[in-house]
Amino acid sequence: MLKAKNKLGLVFFPAFDWQISPTHPERQERLLYTMDQLNEEGVFDIDGIKLFNPTIATEQDIQRVHFCYPDVKTRVPQSHLISAGGSIRAAEGVLKGEVQKSFAIVRPPGHHAYRVVYGDRGFCIVNIEAIMVENIRKRFGNKKIAIIDTDCHHGDGTQDIFWNDKDTLFISFHQDGRTIYPGSGFVEEFGGPGGFGYNINIPLPPNTGEEGFLYVLDNLVLPILEEYKPDLIINSAGQDNHYTDPITNMNFTAQGYAKLNERLNPDIAVLEGGYSIEGALPYVNLGIILAMAGIDYSKVKEPDYSFEKLKQSDDITEYIKVLCEKIYSKWKRREKTAYKLFNRKDSVIRNKNIYYDTDGIMENQREKIKVCSECSGLIVIESSSNIGQDLLAITIPRDGCNKCIDEGYNLYKKTNNNYSKVYLQDKINDQFFDK
Repeated sequence: MLKAKNKLGLVFFPAFDWQISPTHPERQERLLYTMDQLNEEGVFDIDGIKLFNPTIATEQDIQRVHFCYPDVKTRVPQSHLISAGGSIRAAEGVLKGEVQKSFAIVRPPGHHAYRVVYGDRGFCIVNIEAIMVENIRKRFGNKKIAIIDTDCHHGDGTQDIFWNDKDTLFISFHQDGRTIYPGSGFVEEFGGPGGFGYNINIPLPPNTGEEGFLYVLDNLVLPILEEYKPDLIINSAGQDNHYTDPITNMNFTAQGYAKLNERLNPDIAVLEGGYSIEGALPYVNLGIILAMAGIDYSKVKEPDYSFEKLKQSDDITEYIKVLCEKIYSKWKRREKTAYKLFNRKDSVIRNKNIYYDTDGIMENQREKIKVCSECSGLIVIESSSNIGQDLLAITIPRDGCNKCIDEGYNLYKKTNNNYSKVYLQDKINDQFFDK
């Protein structure tokens, strides 16, 4: 009998009650092919691999991260609560010592969900990784956490949520936003005044292959992680970089994903994108599981795999080398750059236009981040949408100083009825208010 070198917990939830449409890749069958493959390969018979049932995320779990309009009960379907709860259960297994690593193979996904939520965008309503991270911090202490997003699409929602938080290092490598949804994730997007340098984007050219992804990992991501020294590494494990994916343009393979996870060595992985539900997902998920468990994955290959067809061009190889050097240099200079950008400023304003592509909602957002010498700074969001809502959302950060705490509560109390909804998220006391 095979034995896992690393005890691995798996959480499986295919979201039987949720789909974009009966024929869309984001439907119930998406994970059933994977489950069939794992059963066929005898994965659940391996000594040291344990299957966990997902829990259900609570309203408070969601409110630690999001401002849902009009509220969590109205906006968040049960399947999303279970998906987020599955991620929480995966983390709990590791942090309670039940297993050494865990992989939440759950739907629906989450990394396109921003802090404010009006509806569904990029198949995401709430951000399941962010909800998991804040649950970890509430229950197990304020850990330094690195989220490495390997989805082909930029993790714009995760970036938005942790933009001003240096305790969360967010690194996303993805297909260049000039060529794919959601059109963001550029090198210049480097974080807010309280977390500048801890939001790192690596936009890769279409047709990047195994060589390119692993070069980025070895020569940029791993050196930064070595310097950052996180308490936990989370892989936001999108699989749509695969060469058979119908909505992307990359040439990654199941072997490549397995090698990436072996080298990255994440504590927790959470499934994100990937829409080749027969040609890619069963093989990629198997490769990731074996790599995380410390079991030989060398025989995991797709039936139509061809090294010659997927070989990366020399031009792409050279482009990626130059890109990595540029980003690493920017990382090394982050403190000096932050001083030049934010010294003597009282606040930083970000104006955002956010489109909810599934629901057809356009949101206009003005985010004001206080530049504070004592903490990461109070965040105030004014939001309006084309369906008539006007919201005010206030966040007191986990490290909030007395001035920012008082300012946040005073603003909440004195704000009149000009808004459809006013929210206050107090991360210090784990409290949430709305009116």
